[in-house]
Amino acid sequence: MRVILDTNVLLGSLIAPHGPPDTIYRAWRAARFDLVTSLAQLDELRRASRYPKLKAIAPAHRIGTMINNLQRAVVLHALPPLADGVEALDPNDTFLLAMALGGAADYLVTGDRRAGLLQRGTVGRTRIVTPAAFCAEVLR
Repeated sequence: MRVILDTNVLLGSLIAPHGPPDTIYRAWRAARFDLVTSLAQLDELRRASRYPKLKAIAPAHRIGTMINNLQRAVVLHALPPLADGVEALDPNDTFLLAMALGGAADYLVTGDRRAGLLQRGTVGRTRIVTPAAFCAEVLR
């Protein structure tokens, strides 16, 4: 099974130990599924590590460790263009949809209810779910 974790889920695993994002991240580290990421997402994590608000709750070295761990995931170096009619309400989420399609993911897990990804429900064959739903459906 191939899974994409939205950047907010990855960061959530650092911020709230033992919550659903952390449970999912630990499940990947235990090889329960293949994680798909991209150079674009790794760059986003690096940028986020410099946000003053985030530095206070997730030190840069912990994000750096996560980025190093993600090098062992399926890393997409180039993302395909989205087909006509496939677009994200938030342009910053376009790369996630491209990752889902280019990485042949089964799930895209996101905690962002405002950006429209969850309302979309699917992109191609990829189901878009919350961390809690992923834990309940897949990691039972």
